Amino acid sequence: MPNFELWAPPVMLLVSNVFMTFAWYGHLKYTDRPLMLVILVSWGIALFEYCLAVPANRIGSRVWSTAELKTIQEVVTLTVFVGFSRFYMGENITVSQIAGFALIAAGAFCIFRAPLG
Repeated sequence: MPNFELWAPPVMLLVSNVFMTFAWYGHLKYTDRPLMLVILVSWGIALFEYCLAVPANRIGSRVWSTAELKTIQEVVTLTVFVGFSRFYMGENITVSQIAGFALIAAGAFCIFRAPLG
């Protein structure tokens, strides 16, 4: 069985990011709703995000550095956000966005490769 500390944090971060993305951006489809209601609902959704993200980072810290954990978080966030933008918000992904995400992926590669020198 694969090491729990290796696979659990990315899976937990993936699920937490789905909650986070809906908490932060899901309300944009409902701009007719009162802002205070949107804030309260978003806080409620974000609670589930924190209940997954915090333990994911605690578990992951046994295997990865904080820089690696943050990089995993950012890559997962962008992956979830692209799907959310396309399928929930109905927005097209542009070439410029793909190029920007590719640069971020290159940065992630630098974080995870063997240290220089």
